[in-house]
Amino acid sequence: MNLADPVTQPQFYKDVASKRLFAWLIDTVVILLMSMIIVPFTAFVALFFFVGLYAVVSFAYRTITLATGSATWGMRLMAIEIRDASGARLDLSGAFLHTLGYMISWAVAPLQLISIVLMATSARGQGLTDMVMGSAALNRRAYG
Repeated sequence: MNLADPVTQPQFYKDVASKRLFAWLIDTVVILLMSMIIVPFTAFVALFFFVGLYAVVSFAYRTITLATGSATWGMRLMAIEIRDASGARLDLSGAFLHTLGYMISWAVAPLQLISIVLMATSARGQGLTDMVMGSAALNRRAYG
């Protein structure tokens, strides 16, 4: 099995770029809330390194949710999921690599800009990490 062809099976990719944006917004709020919940348990010391805490929580959240359902909670709400180059759901190593690519893109601003442009303009709506890994976000309902 391979990824669906965007020309012959466009239903797999319809509105995926905008759904990814909304999923990202949802995930950002969830990660922010999780990070804020952790702060009191550190005697508020985490406020001094909140950005680092947020990054660690984000990495763990994204890796775990992608490994267990091939989608973050935001993606699940938007009915999309990430599939690897063979069309299969991400396993733990694929989820880890996808999250690592995402975090590197955020750390290097031009890479994130390139990723956003690619998601908005490529036939499969793939970001930079997706292009490197051969993965893509697909409409979940399109699978039946």
